[in-house]
Amino acid sequence: MSKQDAYHHHPELRGKIKPASDSFFRDLDIGAVDDHGAKAGFPAGWRTPCEEREAERRRWLEDRFDQDLWIFGYGSLMWDPYVEFDEVLQAKCNGYQRSFCLCDDGGRGSRDAPGLMLALDVGGSCEGLAFRVPREKIDQETFVLFRREMLIPVYRPVWLRLMTVAGPIEALGFVANHDHKDIKPGIPLHQQAEMIAHAKGFLGKNFDYLSDLNEHLDILGIEDAYVSALYNATAAARDQFR
Repeated sequence: MSKQDAYHHHPELRGKIKPASDSFFRDLDIGAVDDHGAKAGFPAGWRTPCEEREAERRRWLEDRFDQDLWIFGYGSLMWDPYVEFDEVLQAKCNGYQRSFCLCDDGGRGSRDAPGLMLALDVGGSCEGLAFRVPREKIDQETFVLFRREMLIPVYRPVWLRLMTVAGPIEALGFVANHDHKDIKPGIPLHQQAEMIAHAKGFLGKNFDYLSDLNEHLDILGIEDAYVSALYNATAAARDQFR
């Protein structure tokens, strides 16, 4: 029997999601990450030790290795999942929403002008994409996933109940870790816009990150009033200083 088409529920998504083999994050070099952090002046212990991250992954998935695994993407994971999957579904998560509540003073910001990065935080709802990883690939694919998403403990893994065209599913997601100092919820939208408009770091301008998200949501046919409003407010803030 031929393998089922991963896009059989959503053929409109074909060609809009980067293959895992083409992703920079597929073979993320932790040694290179450490070297970059040292050159950037990051403090010692800025990232989660590999052994600690791996132990958490094993604990979290200890009863899940014998079944297929769904993973929820709400940001760049939607178009650059960097994991191999057998099926993709548009999915809605109630109780969590996109939020630029992750302060960034390195990659897309600086200590003098911190930027904001995306997280999934409590409240509202969020439409994204769910990817099904077959059971025989779970160990390798979750290793890749945790290496990227849990590099720094600004997120925490959770099990999310999602609604899809194929019915409800349970998926692994990564949400804002309120115990981490860099998670700062409740920043007013106009202040978020001002921060993003001016911030830049070694990965580039913060606005480019927001613009990329806004563009890809449109390409994927996903509406998010918050992201649209933040994008428009940030673009207006940038125009004021040109």
